[in-house]
Amino acid sequence: MDNSSGVGVLDKTVAVLATLESGPASLAQLVAATGLARPTAHRIAVALERHRMVTRDSQGRFVLGPRIAELATAAGEDRLLAVAQPILVQLRDLTGESAQLYRRQGNSRICVAAAERATGLRDTVPVGSVLPMSAGSAAQVLLAWEEPERVNRGLKGARFTASSLAQVRRRGWAASVAEREAGVASVSAPVRGQGGKIIAAISVSGPIERLTRSPGRLHSAAVVSAGEKISALLWRNALSPPAEQSPPAHLSRVPSLSHSPGPAAVPSLSHNPGQPRPQPQPRPRPSRGPSLSHSPGPAAVPAQPQSQPRFPTPAPSRRW
Repeated sequence: MDNSSGVGVLDKTVAVLATLESGPASLAQLVAATGLARPTAHRIAVALERHRMVTRDSQGRFVLGPRIAELATAAGEDRLLAVAQPILVQLRDLTGESAQLYRRQGNSRICVAAAERATGLRDTVPVGSVLPMSAGSAAQVLLAWEEPERVNRGLKGARFTASSLAQVRRRGWAASVAEREAGVASVSAPVRGQGGKIIAAISVSGPIERLTRSPGRLHSAAVVSAGEKISALLWRNALSPPAEQSPPAHLSRVPSLSHSPGPAAVPSLSHNPGQPRPQPQPRPRPSRGPSLSHSPGPAAVPAQPQSQPRFPTPAPSRRW
């Protein structure tokens, strides 16, 4: 088996899930695609079904279960929120209206991030609010690009129609007026992940008195731009290599080479020919070898120019 991890049962489980990635499969199809023995394939599929990683469709075929979608959402949630929050703030400041980010979960949509208008009349949607997929511009965006079968199911009982969703796909944004709540209007645009898949909807909402009954004319350009900006940042982050890590603390403490205390260091800087030291005398004097004080210790100090010589002799100037 390719890409074997050395853990047989795990490799077999991944093979079953990878097969179901392509679509529903009967037990016989699982056996044919994975090469597993029929009892083994059945045992793994049933175990995955118990953990909601696999479920069955109306024909009894195995399909990927809801737990897969939950894990995928959790994996991308932090990155999406980190990217989206500052853009929501910018969108709120630009439009003067509350801005929200919604993700779909089953037959509902959840507000996962928001930037509320600070004062005045506003549409407040707290983070974590669960709203229906049957009304509102964000619901239209989250449904418009789904598979036809899911679109048809989502239209049952919805406040919008198939022609409305077709218009959303054509122009790239959705608007609603008193659709989810009386007196509230909104504009939404898609946020796309890798492969162009719609992973969220970004919205602005507020009272009809400010957004009017044609809210798209006021804010569609700003909302679409915000959605595209989030999508671009997510794509860029997915392609970028990990940031270079700082060196470990023990490596950052390596001393400078000029201060290396290695065993070959000379005892006194005055005896190191490789590191000449500026002389304290007012004018240079020829080198006469080591200092008269022959102390080899590191604290040896060369004679100062103002010090009295050890064997004084009359200065030539005093002979005249």
